[in-house]
Amino acid sequence: MSEHVTCAIIGGGPAGMVLGLLLARAGVEVTVLEKHGDFLRDFRGDTVHPSTLQLLDELGLGERFAALPQSRLSRIGFPIGRDDLLTVGDLSRLKTRHPYIAMVPQWDFLSLLADAAKEEPGFSLRMNTEVTELIRESGRVAGVRYRTKDGRTGEIRADLTVACDGRWSIAREQARLTPKEFPVPLDAWWLRLSRSPQDRAGALTPVTDKGRFIIVIPRETHLQMAYIAKKGIDRQIRARGIERFRAELVEAMPWLDDRVHEIESMDDVKHLDVRLNRLRHWHRPGLLCIGDAAHAMSPIGGVGINLAVQDAVAAATLLAGPLRRGGGVPPALLARVRTRRLLPTIAVQTLQRILHRMVIYPIVKGERSGPPEPIVRLMRRFPKASFVPAYLIGIGLRPEHAPAYARRPPQPAPARPEPTPAAHAPAD
Repeated sequence: MSEHVTCAIIGGGPAGMVLGLLLARAGVEVTVLEKHGDFLRDFRGDTVHPSTLQLLDELGLGERFAALPQSRLSRIGFPIGRDDLLTVGDLSRLKTRHPYIAMVPQWDFLSLLADAAKEEPGFSLRMNTEVTELIRESGRVAGVRYRTKDGRTGEIRADLTVACDGRWSIAREQARLTPKEFPVPLDAWWLRLSRSPQDRAGALTPVTDKGRFIIVIPRETHLQMAYIAKKGIDRQIRARGIERFRAELVEAMPWLDDRVHEIESMDDVKHLDVRLNRLRHWHRPGLLCIGDAAHAMSPIGGVGINLAVQDAVAAATLLAGPLRRGGGVPPALLARVRTRRLLPTIAVQTLQRILHRMVIYPIVKGERSGPPEPIVRLMRRFPKASFVPAYLIGIGLRPEHAPAYARRPPQPAPARPEPTPAAHAPAD
């Protein structure tokens, strides 16, 4: 079976859903293909930053988003000793309507975007539909071939195909777009524990203790945690067993003693092979890569979801007009998406590389228990300097705004059933 749309989007993550919504509001016929049957996957990025919150307001979705289960963080800090906290990023200093990071389960965020996009007549979302191959004709990408969960196959031809399928993008691989890899000395192991009213939840603050670096992300109903350690030791950690892993958590955070039993086995601890890379070219004729397909980010700072959203807005702003007129998008215009988004991407990746090398890895190796002393002195003497990292993480060097055609007045939040945690699938 073969059919045709103006734009085919591979992947229903933040970049794919935002791009699909914006293009549909521009009157472009767009189809998003998502290989999973739902959005319920744990340990996806759940940080929605001020720039994205502003975008949601512009799209008329701010009230819907505010009604979602969430917690809000205004400070990014590092512990100094046992009882002191060094704030390195104070989002409350930002001159914006939403000076905080909203912690929202990504499945709720994606469902909100999907519901809004389905209100547009030209939008289609196909779940359980995995893209298996790019269609190539006359030196350009002309669409995709797919397979559904029940084994049916087909193809969708498109004037433009956009790869939003993450850092292991099949479209990127088949188009022979190879990213430049930057060295990363760290990996992350994700887990979740129940949350108590007594838990500290006012800052995105790691726990550093005897060579350990643990990020605690307070969500409304539980704690999402990232255990950061040297790259390449996943087998060793698993070989030590669950009892040793629980003991290390309790040694670093004694207040978890009453709940570490909730981690029943090492199967509940999900390994993330941290990558930091960037494509030299984000396109081929008929194909564009954005989000993690164009630049994989470290989880440090939780910026990946927001950069992906900003990529999508930039792409929609530049490409909606040509797509609406038909006839395809010239490669020179596709290249402008990368040009527009390159500096913000480089800035954030550079900040992450500095944090890896100067702050986190020395802690993991046991050389220090906190940030370098010069940073501590700087932030103590000039607390307003915390505005700079807050701005880079929360807003970015080139914040994108909704194009005029996509803006809507505020829409009230509909009643929504809460997702069932037991249905969560592992993260990709």
